[in-house]
Amino acid sequence: MTDKTSTEKALWDKLEAFTFDNPDTAFQFADRLARDNGWSKTYALAVIEEYRKFLFLCAISPTGVTPSDAVDQAWHLHLTYTHSYWTELCTHTLGKALQHNPTKGGQQEAQKYTDYYAYTLDLYQQKFGTIPPVDIWPNGKQRFSDIDFTRVNKRTHWVIPKPGKKSYGLYFTIIVALLFIQPYVVPADYQRLAFSTGLFLMLGVVIAAARDKSGPDKDNRDGSGCTSGGCSSGCGGDSHGGHSGCSGCSASGCSGCSSGCSGCGGGGH
Repeated sequence: MTDKTSTEKALWDKLEAFTFDNPDTAFQFADRLARDNGWSKTYALAVIEEYRKFLFLCAISPTGVTPSDAVDQAWHLHLTYTHSYWTELCTHTLGKALQHNPTKGGQQEAQKYTDYYAYTLDLYQQKFGTIPPVDIWPNGKQRFSDIDFTRVNKRTHWVIPKPGKKSYGLYFTIIVALLFIQPYVVPADYQRLAFSTGLFLMLGVVIAAARDKSGPDKDNRDGSGCTSGGCSSGCGGDSHGGHSGCSGCSASGCSGCSSGCSGCGGGGH
């Protein structure tokens, strides 16, 4: 059972009616979100609906809230649609500016966003009467550990999935077994090369397993929160929602920027 006041219900009705694209848009918001993250169109659409719910929680919460990483990607992208975000959403739909405030780093910030995220999941369940879908809203531990992302140009690089952590022992065992049998199956002229290659592969498996075990720096976990106050980044915003204070951005909407511009405020909004 949901727990919304009449004012909150009216706000949710507005958000449900909010559209991210013009009717004549060929490459839609969901298409771009799916392409940029390597998602299916179906999953991207599901994330957008969860982003819509997150916007609602942002608008009603008396304290900061934090999105899941998937929802945060939708938020990052929407911020580059400056007219849609600052004018259509913030001004006309919500009646307030929602600022994206990335983490400043450090243990205190890490704990703050961990607490914000737990609070967000609880508030979600209270207001929508259901547990957030785990494929979009993972638990807090996974939310702040599975965030080692890098932007990659697939036209110039191959992306090969890593094995799971439980596979490292199996791979190590297979390599050792191959080293033992290689004298019997590899010609004598190539045995030294085969042995050296095997040792190199073993070292690679050990290093990869050690890096996975150590995980990301917990003091610099990727966190972002929503407030209705000022922007926490060093970027300014012009009166049209453009990020004129960001390096590499223009007042035309900053369409060439990645998430590094997502901490900018909305200036006159």
